[in-house]
Amino acid sequence: MLPLLLLLLATAHSLADKQYVPTLATSPLGGLKTTSTFVLEQPRCAFTKVQSDAVIWLVVAIPKAVANFSNSVGPGTPERAFQGFPTSTQAYMTLNTTLRNYPCPKPPGETTVLRVGSETSCATDKMRPTCNGPLLSPGPYRVKFLALNGSKPVAETAWSKPITLKTALPSSSIPATGGGRSTGMIALTSILSILFAVLLAGLVAMLFFWGSHARGSSTFSKPEAVTVRRYNTHHVYNQPAARL
Repeated sequence: MLPLLLLLLATAHSLADKQYVPTLATSPLGGLKTTSTFVLEQPRCAFTKVQSDAVIWLVVAIPKAVANFSNSVGPGTPERAFQGFPTSTQAYMTLNTTLRNYPCPKPPGETTVLRVGSETSCATDKMRPTCNGPLLSPGPYRVKFLALNGSKPVAETAWSKPITLKTALPSSSIPATGGGRSTGMIALTSILSILFAVLLAGLVAMLFFWGSHARGSSTFSKPEAVTVRRYNTHHVYNQPAARL
């Protein structure tokens, strides 16, 4: 009985002894933290003493769940379902993959980050308890990686430092656009722009109508030929002048 107890204590101690600490990615592209997601570095070279077919899970928890977190509660159970987080479930498990997908050392040029909270399609689907759904509040959150051989925990990392997401600004705190112009001024400018567009369209239509009318009135028909008869007045000119 004593050797078994010592073995269990040694196993628990080895799980807690991992030196790797999950950290946010250091990509210069930005977007490492949003209002519902954050990006982690993959745990490369964190499980060098674990068999390659072990499954690595990401655990996301609220800070108060860290002290009493139990590795024996497996993924997919109601206690580890994303859909209950963080109200009825204080931690959930997601992004499972085998250790083969975390080769050590990392091949050159390979992407080595994980985005937590990127799946929106399964956020409310209780049939997907391991969903990597968007986080509903700024947090803070703490994460760790846990290696399972079947249902047995075989290795884990340390917990990360608290991670706080960005907070969306309320609409009332957003300053007026356009150099501080008031809402009324913006509305008046919009109305005047619409009226100007209507007037311009009317002017173009009027010019087109006048042009068409002018072209129609300037079309003349060919005048008919006029025949002028000439009369010989020899009977007048050949008569002798009347004598007085």
